[in-house]
Amino acid sequence: MSTDAPAPQAGAGDDGTGVVTATAAGADWRRLDRRTVLVSALLTAGVAVGAAVPVTLGLSGRFGFGVAVALVAAGVPSLVGCAAAGDYARWRRTRYRVGAERVELHTGLLVVKKRSLARERVRSVDLTAHLLQRVLGLVTVRIGTGEHSGGDSTLELDPVARAEGERLRRELLERADTGAPGTHRQGELAVLDPRWIRYAPVSFVAPALGGAAAGAVMQVSDWFGAQGKVIDWVGDRFRDTALPAVIGVLALAVLAAGVVGALGLWIEMWWNYRLEREPGGTLRIRRGLLTSRSVSIEERRLRGVDLVEPLGVRMFGAARVDAITTGLVKDDEEQSRDHDTLLPVVPRSVADVVAADVLREDVPPTGAALTGHPVAARGRRLRRALWAVAVPVLALVVAGLLLTPVLLWAALACAVVGLPLGLFLARDAYRGLGHALSGDYLVVRSGTIRRSTAALERAGVIGWTVRQTYFQRRAGVIDIAATTAAGAGAYTAYDADASEGLDFASRAVPGLLEPFLERTPPTG
Repeated sequence: MSTDAPAPQAGAGDDGTGVVTATAAGADWRRLDRRTVLVSALLTAGVAVGAAVPVTLGLSGRFGFGVAVALVAAGVPSLVGCAAAGDYARWRRTRYRVGAERVELHTGLLVVKKRSLARERVRSVDLTAHLLQRVLGLVTVRIGTGEHSGGDSTLELDPVARAEGERLRRELLERADTGAPGTHRQGELAVLDPRWIRYAPVSFVAPALGGAAAGAVMQVSDWFGAQGKVIDWVGDRFRDTALPAVIGVLALAVLAAGVVGALGLWIEMWWNYRLEREPGGTLRIRRGLLTSRSVSIEERRLRGVDLVEPLGVRMFGAARVDAITTGLVKDDEEQSRDHDTLLPVVPRSVADVVAADVLREDVPPTGAALTGHPVAARGRRLRRALWAVAVPVLALVVAGLLLTPVLLWAALACAVVGLPLGLFLARDAYRGLGHALSGDYLVVRSGTIRRSTAALERAGVIGWTVRQTYFQRRAGVIDIAATTAAGAGAYTAYDADASEGLDFASRAVPGLLEPFLERTPPTG
C-alpha cells in the first residue's frame, strides 16, 4: 500500500540505537536495529561452514583435495561479506514510524517501497525471535491487519530491540477494556505443565517425523554414494530373520525415531508457554525454546473457541484449544505456525476450563450436552466407508486377474485391514456428531480423525448455508453451516435432522433465517 508520507531528510541523525532524530518537518522516523548486519553475517557463516564439508568433497573429485579446500576457504568469507553488505544496505534504506493514524514503512535500494497501514486496522502485533536474536536481545515484529491481501496486509520490522518490540505491541494494541465485567480471571490463565509432554508421541506428528527421518537417512547416504552400503548393512543385520519380523522391527525403529522427534518438536514449540489476559482486553500467548513467539489476540475480535481432538490424543482424553477470531495474520507464511492455538494438547477437563476463562463464561460451552443426529447419518457414514474400501479392493482384484496373482493377495489384505478400520471410523464419526445452544454460543461437533467442537458466539453469525443433496433429502437430513467472518469462515452441523436443524438455526440467531422458513402447522 503506497503512501505519500515524506521520506526521512538527509540531515536526520542517528543516536546509535536505531532512532532517527526528528526532521524539520516533525517526522519521527526510526531505523531497524543495526545489529541486523551481525545477525545476517553469523547466520550466513553458520550455513557456509555447515556446507563446507560436502562442497569440499564434491569439488575434490574434480579439482583435487587441495584446490577444493582453497576454493571453499576463499568462498566462505566472500559469501559472508556479501550477505553482510546486502543487509547493511537494507538497514540503511529501511525506516519506519508510528503516527497518530498510520504505521509507515519505507524500504528498498533500487526500487523504493513506501507502505503504510491505518492504525485502526491493525489487528495483530506478533513478536518472534530465533536463538541468535534472543542472545542479542532482538525480535522480529509483524504488524498485521488479518486481511487476505498478501504482503500488503502485513508490515515486518526485522529486527528491532526487544524493548522496542514490546513498546510497539503495547502502543498499537492499546484499547479500552471491552471485556464483560465480573470476576473472571485477569493475568495468567494457563501456564506450562511439563506433564503435557506425554501427549506429544500420540499425535500424528510422530509417524510423520519417523518417516521423514528414514527418508533423510537414505537421501544423505545417496549424496555420499553410500546408499547401497546402508541397505546392505540393514540386510546383514536381518539375514536370518523372517520378512514380517523385519518389517515389524523397521517400523518400530521408524516410530521410535518419530517419538523422539515429536518430543523435541513439542519442547521447541511449547517451552515457556504462558497464556494471559492483559489490561485492555488482549489475550497474549508466549511460547518457544529456541525461537520465542508472542501472539496477541484482542478479545473484541474473539468469536469463540474450537476444541480440537485428533484421534490419537482423544484416545487419551486430551484436546487442544484454538481461537475463533478475526484479525490474525492470514498470509501464506503464517498459515502453518499455529497462530490461532491458545492451548496445546492438555487433559480435556483443563481444556474446558481454559476455554471458559478465555470466553469469560462460568460454564464452558465446549462441555455442553449436544443433540445427537439421526440414525440416517450413521448409515451414510457406513456406506461411505464400505465404498472407500470396496473401490480399491475391486481395482486390485481386476488388476490381479489381468496381471499377476500377487495383487489378489494385496486385495485380500486391503479388505481384511480396511473393512474393520473403515467401519470403526464411520461409527466413531457418527458418535461425534452433535449440536447445541449454550448461553451466548452455538456449539457444533464433527469429525473422527480430527474431531472439532466449535463454540461460536451467536452474535458473530452473519448468515446460514443450508445444503441438502438428493440422497440427504431421501434420508431426511441436512448440512447447516453458520457462516462468520472469523476462524474457518463456517461451522457446520453435518447430517442433522432436517426440521430439528432448521429450528436450531432459527433459535440460535432469531430473525436471520425466518424469512426463508415455511412453518408447517401441526396436524390434528
